[in-house]
Amino acid sequence: MSETTSPLSEGELALFDKWWAAANYLSVAQIYLLDNPLLREKLTLEHTKPRLLGHWGTTPGLNFLYLHLNRIIRRDKSSVLFVAGPGHGAPGVVASTYLEGTYSEYFPEITQDAAGLKKLVRQFSFPGGIPSHAAATTPGSIHEGGELGYSLSHSFGAAFDNPDLTIACVVGDGEAETGPLATSWHGNKFLSPVADGAVLPILHLNGYKIANPTVLARIPTEELLALFRGYGYAPILVEGHEPDLMHQKMAAAMDTAFAAIAAIRRAAREEGKTERPTWPMIILRSPKGWTGPKTVDGLRTEGYWRSHQVPFSDLTKPGHLALLEEWLRSYHPESLFDENGTLLPEIRALAPEGQLRMSDNPHANGGILRRPLRLPDLAAHAVALSAPGAAIGEATRVLGEWLRDVMTANQDQRNFRVWSPDENNSNRLNALLDVTDRQWEAERFDYDDHLAPEGRVMEILSEHTCQGWLEGYLLTGRHGFFSCYEAFVHIVDSMVNQHAKWLKEANETPWRRSISSMNYLLTSHVWRQDHNGFSHQDPGFIDHVVNKRADVARVYLPPDANTLLCVARHCLESWDRINVIVAGKQPEWQWLDMDAAIRHCAQGIGIWEWASNDRDGGPDVVMACAGDVPTMETLAAVSLLRRHVPELKIRVVNVVDLLTLQAKEQHPHGLDEATFEMIFTKDRPVIFAFHGYPQLIHQLIYRRSNCRNFHVHGFREEGTTTTPFDMTVRNHLSRYHLALNVFRRVPSMAAKAAYATQAIQDRLVEHRLYVREHGQDMPEIRNWKWETP
Repeated sequence: MSETTSPLSEGELALFDKWWAAANYLSVAQIYLLDNPLLREKLTLEHTKPRLLGHWGTTPGLNFLYLHLNRIIRRDKSSVLFVAGPGHGAPGVVASTYLEGTYSEYFPEITQDAAGLKKLVRQFSFPGGIPSHAAATTPGSIHEGGELGYSLSHSFGAAFDNPDLTIACVVGDGEAETGPLATSWHGNKFLSPVADGAVLPILHLNGYKIANPTVLARIPTEELLALFRGYGYAPILVEGHEPDLMHQKMAAAMDTAFAAIAAIRRAAREEGKTERPTWPMIILRSPKGWTGPKTVDGLRTEGYWRSHQVPFSDLTKPGHLALLEEWLRSYHPESLFDENGTLLPEIRALAPEGQLRMSDNPHANGGILRRPLRLPDLAAHAVALSAPGAAIGEATRVLGEWLRDVMTANQDQRNFRVWSPDENNSNRLNALLDVTDRQWEAERFDYDDHLAPEGRVMEILSEHTCQGWLEGYLLTGRHGFFSCYEAFVHIVDSMVNQHAKWLKEANETPWRRSISSMNYLLTSHVWRQDHNGFSHQDPGFIDHVVNKRADVARVYLPPDANTLLCVARHCLESWDRINVIVAGKQPEWQWLDMDAAIRHCAQGIGIWEWASNDRDGGPDVVMACAGDVPTMETLAAVSLLRRHVPELKIRVVNVVDLLTLQAKEQHPHGLDEATFEMIFTKDRPVIFAFHGYPQLIHQLIYRRSNCRNFHVHGFREEGTTTTPFDMTVRNHLSRYHLALNVFRRVPSMAAKAAYATQAIQDRLVEHRLYVREHGQDMPEIRNWKWETP
């Protein structure tokens, strides 16, 4: 770009300086001030906050970019969403939304005058106020930013199926060092210039993290540019520190970038050009803490890591309070706000109007745009059963056929996609590809399988990127479904944390509208990862989600295909939830016809009368189960018990909705105590076969009166490459172990069951020998079939 390029007139340049000064002033004021927001009197210690929190270093750059994006929006009437990747840049984002007037519209008590300014600055990082991130309480935000790495994947997720939207995503150079962010640059290989919006990445290269330089700031410029050209972008470099020159450079860069986006859209949509475009990006190299104190106590501050957070914090130290006042007055607030404390109208005129303001873009409050999915009837996909255990089916394959019809029913709305890290077909959701393709803008060959420039199945071998894309898609008002191998969904644990926190904050923010739920299907699960071995055996994601807030977390363990269909439909109808469904993909016995499955899932838990024999009086033992393999092993154990001790009264309980086990006071799905005791009894032993770690069940039921009589079998971190049944043996979840535990827990059976105990123990020994010799389970395991008494 030429040094003499000057898109801004002298008058525009003067106004740009004033807006930027106002945004920077309000940003510093939010970090430091309690009172005297316009410095109408000499600054005293009483005007400042006793605890100084916040991040200054990235903020002036964000303010600078926000201002220049507003110029493009006003000129082109463009719909632009602003994503602030540098997590703690909220002083700037909040300041800009206030200057636009939106903040006062969403929070009427924060008025556009001196009294409102006092409330604005006081609330920042203050008890009962707002956080230092651009959070759910920030108008225009879809990105929390408390944890770095997700801004660009959120932006691409927001762009899918929004052809008229441009997402300006500011990527911090510290953030750029994270694994999730490093992978997310590849989103340009999946973005359709015809059907999707555009993402304009802006790498904010200010050189430093908390206490160290950033990698991308310390490589040669040509290497930096080559990196992003290699990623498939056309980088535009804007660097310097002199404000007037930088305003002209950035205005020219924005002109170039948005002209390139318009040209790409025109070529694809009007001229039919199908090759993958080279999207523009901007690299802003500017000083960290730009316009702040150059030195503090003789130490370098502007352009160094010392400006990352609060450049100086001990205001009782000689000279510091005067330095703060000098810094604040350097922005000349008296020339920015009138006598009432209202932004001067000629400065305010730099903001767009109405929903063209980035802080009022409806996509940033996606619930406004959200339309319910059309969900086809389940009956057409139900597994037909003449009796429990009368058929074998692959639950997730059946689900895939239903999701195919969901996809078809909503094609015209373009508001539903399915995500998976290269596992869609492995997880038996192949049927989706009957009606859509995998979206793919990179090179394609004629022998590729369902790769197309437009498709609604999204696959990239990065759980982080899938999660980020889906979050961005949901936050902008659409619906989605994410299937993943159970052991590796842990990769997004911290992203789930952040999304759960966002949902909590959004639910407590009156103007935020509800968004579609985050829906996970975890398959290829712990009990059927016999070929991949120990590395693929971990059911702990359930524990992680259960520890989230009760109004957000849901966990479902459908035992067969029909219950999986019911649960999936419920989850796609829900909002503001994190729904986890765990279901196997292998051929398994099917238990409930569709009518029974609907009733069972509506209750979330139930006594399976057809498998129980305790109608005449109470049970001697309750055999409970949650999960498909635990259900099968429980029913097989019941068969063993009937054979060896037919007089034993057994009640079989199946749990679909795991959180029904919690007390009603702890979770809205929890059973009241009377119902819980009716199902599990007050004093009888409960042998509980559970899909996950046994401790979780004890955690959920610790307040129940009968909790001491629960004996839970689950995954005990014993795994290897072995047979499916041997996995249950190794972890004491097998039918043999369940039956042996019953003999131990029902004293009246001890004498009668002595011979059975020995017989079952002998079978365990035989099993181990057989597996080692033959590499498969014994015939009695492979050929077992439930027989209803």
